[in-house]
Amino acid sequence: MKIQQETDLTSLLSIALNTMLTELHQKLSERGFDDLKPTHGFLFKCILPNGATGNELADKLGITKQAVSKMVDYLEERGYVKRHSHPTDKRGKTIVISERGQLAIKEKEEIVAELEKSFIQKIGSKRMDNLKEDLRKVVEIADEQKPTARIRPVW
Repeated sequence: MKIQQETDLTSLLSIALNTMLTELHQKLSERGFDDLKPTHGFLFKCILPNGATGNELADKLGITKQAVSKMVDYLEERGYVKRHSHPTDKRGKTIVISERGQLAIKEKEEIVAELEKSFIQKIGSKRMDNLKEDLRKVVEIADEQKPTARIRPVW
């Protein structure tokens, strides 16, 4: 796909993210994790490092508790997460990443490093460092201006 020069930043960022997520999930599938979707990566980010309740996940992801429950059911059936009794709420559950989930995360990290390396080969390490630093600054400024804004995590 040929991108026009006048394409706005929002579109370029969106296309870049979608391209990277598509390639990430294609490679995850090749490595035995063909049942994972990008939304699952968002959930994993919210669970790490110490687990989370369904309510916490719903709040962080900006979705309903029912949607979280369906996603957790799906991931639990496939061995990516486990539910444990909540330490202080007898009726509550804490969702944690299982061993299979940890393996998927490890594979994801390796794949992302490979993708980043391929981008560095195309644009150079200095430009990649500058790009990451500039995006980091934009995110920090946005967070300072509106810290309550929901920032959806990405794998």
